[in-house]
Amino acid sequence: MIRDITIGQYYPGDSWVHRLDPRLKIVAALVFIVTLFVIRDFIGYAMAALALAVTIAISRVPLGFMLRGLKAIFVIIVFTFTLNMFMTDGETLFDIGPLTVTREGLYNALFMGTRLVLLIMGSSLLTLTTKPIRLTDGMESLMKPFGALGLPSHELAMMMTIALRFIPTLLEETDKIMKAQSARGADFESGSVIRRARNLVPILVPLFISAFRIAQELAMAMEARCYRGGEGRTRLHELRFRARDAAAAALGALFIALVALERVFADTIYGFLHII
Repeated sequence: MIRDITIGQYYPGDSWVHRLDPRLKIVAALVFIVTLFVIRDFIGYAMAALALAVTIAISRVPLGFMLRGLKAIFVIIVFTFTLNMFMTDGETLFDIGPLTVTREGLYNALFMGTRLVLLIMGSSLLTLTTKPIRLTDGMESLMKPFGALGLPSHELAMMMTIALRFIPTLLEETDKIMKAQSARGADFESGSVIRRARNLVPILVPLFISAFRIAQELAMAMEARCYRGGEGRTRLHELRFRARDAAAAALGALFIALVALERVFADTIYGFLHII
C-alpha cells in the first residue's frame, strides 16, 4: 500500500510533456484542479478525463503506474462515495437496512468519486513528468513577482519541492520500519480497525527520528556545497518558453473554452440527449 503512493515521485522520460516548461505545467495543473470544481455534470468530466488520458498517453507514463497511486486513497474514495450516497435526500431507489439510497445520492456519489480520481491523477502527473530541480525553478519563477511584497520566493519554492521530493523517501522509510517490526512479531493486518491503528503507533517514533536524521543530512549537504539561498544564484539550464510550450498553452486554452461552452449550454445538450 505504501509503495503505491505516486505523488511526489518522478517517472524518467523524454516525452513532449516531460520537456514542457515547468511553469506551464504548474499553471496547467492548477487550472485543471480549479476546472474540476467548476464542472457540474458528467459531460464536463468526460471532457476532462479525455484531456487527461491524452496527456498521459503523450507523456508515456504507464497508465497502470498512475492507477496504482489510487490504491493509497481507495479508503477515502469509498468513504466519500458512501457518505454522499446515503446522506443525500431525494427520490428513493432502494433501502439497505436502515439506510436509504436515493437517485440524487447515487448521482452525487458517482460525481464526487469521479472528481476525486481525476484530481489525484492530474496532480500526480505534474510530479511524475517534472524533475524536482525544474519544479523548484518553475515555482520560484512564478512567485518572483511577489518578491516586491517581501515574499521569499526562492525559499518557499525550495521548501515545497523538498516536501514533495521526500514523500517517496519517507514512505520508503516507513516501509522499512514496518518490515523490521513485522520480522519481530508485530502485526499490522489482523484485528479490528482500531487495533490496527494502535499497532501503527510504534512506527511513528522511529519514523520521526528518521525524518530528523534525513533533514540534518540534507542541511549538512547543502552547507557543504556553500548553499546560501537564491541571492545571486545562477542555473545551468535557464527556463525558456518555447514553441512547444505555446502550442501546449493553446491546447489548454481550447480545453478551458470547451468546458466553459459546455457549462453554458449544458441544459441544451441534456435536452437534446433526452430527445434522442
